[in-house]
Amino acid sequence: MNKPFSGKPVIVFWETTRACLLSCVHCRASAIREPLPGELTTEEGVRLIDQVASFGKPSPIIVFTGGDPLLRGDLFELLSYAANAGVRFAVSPAVTELLSYDTLKRIKAAGVSAVSVSLDGASAQTHDSIRRIEGTYQRTIQAVKDAVSAGLNIQVNTAVMKSNYTELPQLFHLIRTLGVKTWELFFLVKVGRGSGVDDLTPEEYESACNFLYDASFYGLMIRTVEAPFIRRVAKERLNSGDYWNTEEYHKLRTELLRTEGEPVGHSTIGPRGTLDGDGIVFVGYDGTISPGGLVPIGIGNVKRDSLVSVYRDSELLRNIRSRKMSGPCGMCNFIEMCGGSRARAYSYHADPLSSDPACFYGTERRS
Repeated sequence: MNKPFSGKPVIVFWETTRACLLSCVHCRASAIREPLPGELTTEEGVRLIDQVASFGKPSPIIVFTGGDPLLRGDLFELLSYAANAGVRFAVSPAVTELLSYDTLKRIKAAGVSAVSVSLDGASAQTHDSIRRIEGTYQRTIQAVKDAVSAGLNIQVNTAVMKSNYTELPQLFHLIRTLGVKTWELFFLVKVGRGSGVDDLTPEEYESACNFLYDASFYGLMIRTVEAPFIRRVAKERLNSGDYWNTEEYHKLRTELLRTEGEPVGHSTIGPRGTLDGDGIVFVGYDGTISPGGLVPIGIGNVKRDSLVSVYRDSELLRNIRSRKMSGPCGMCNFIEMCGGSRARAYSYHADPLSSDPACFYGTERRS
């Protein structure tokens, strides 16, 4: 059977640098303040953009991420090259003093498709404790306002973990109030600095995803990263109504209804999405190709290998796209629409084709 993303990914994440002025508690990369040796040069970056273009039109979107891409002196040269090559791109900067209104206007003038910034709490106390730099919360709120004012397509990213998931309703309200149209939630994978951060239980994951399904009826595009089972949750809610009745979930839902009122419209959660290696591929700061930023398995290097060939022909990526998973994920009726987090499976079992331990459906199968 031909898989939707077998020929090309939707997104190519390029870790343009490991350098970053923040030191977030959950960072996969243990980012540092100076670039590491081996970082792709401008010329090598241009060749990477050409490789992305060679997937064919419409090209995958390149997400210039990091570390902080604003710490690359050639960032705007690379953005200009991508625009002239007809390659769509987004930028994911860290929120530091470098992300000024003038910088946002330069990014917009470069032809960016979207800009994403991270907001991990509805209060300065929560957000700054995660980002570990005092004042980052206020700077982030201002950056979002500036981006909206500049006419940018702004996306807010939120890292979800034990310490902040009960704030999701308040954070949703704040994001809506700011005029943001897309909310992408990155569910914790215990790698890098995140290895010491408390994760949600499968029951809390299920409650969070049921809340996000409810929130998706208010006109905001909601996407999850490393929680593909939200698509299973949406399917079960559509077929069975309110199947999930825990106290934690009802607290989240009650707060949502209190702040937003009754929902109108349709859910923005789609029936099919991407996984690491299935619609997504990651290029590290040194050119290493991997299924995703949280799956540190090298399957090639753009300095010597064709990104197109690696994506299409890698045995690991083919197995992910064919859903050749083991354990509860391999037996699940929702495997095609979900597939489980390959990054979390790897972080727990050292096997990207094993089962995702965060999925409540999977824990029920094991019990």
